[in-house]
Amino acid sequence: MTPTHKIAALSIVLCIAVISACASKRPAAYPNAQLKRAGQAQFQADIDECVKLANEYGVKNKQTEKVVKETARDAAAGAAAGAVISAIVGGNIGQSAAAGAAGGGVIGFIRGMFDSDEPSPVFRQYVDKCLRDKGYEVIGWQ
Repeated sequence: MTPTHKIAALSIVLCIAVISACASKRPAAYPNAQLKRAGQAQFQADIDECVKLANEYGVKNKQTEKVVKETARDAAAGAAAGAVISAIVGGNIGQSAAAGAAGGGVIGFIRGMFDSDEPSPVFRQYVDKCLRDKGYEVIGWQ
């Protein structure tokens, strides 16, 4: 395995680990009568129920897919750039393309991770409405 392949493999493993470790933001509610009556434990259970309903009705939180797409796009751009540079200045085009893909993929992944904990807008609206229907006043996500 060449050093370039090792870097690419390590980048992929790192990407998967970080995506798995990221926790999504959750709703926060104003302490109205319903929240005081229900308590934090029940509020968290109601959030889980609303998230489950959103998924059952096809409203998915697709931010992870967005990160994966951006990573793949930037890896492809990096591969193309590496191949072009190698063709111009000389060298092994395959190795340069692989190095460019690894670098581009890491850049895309890091850029995507900045927004990965943000729920998709439709998912957020669904969960907010579900919680409002239960009597909570959602004031934002954190």
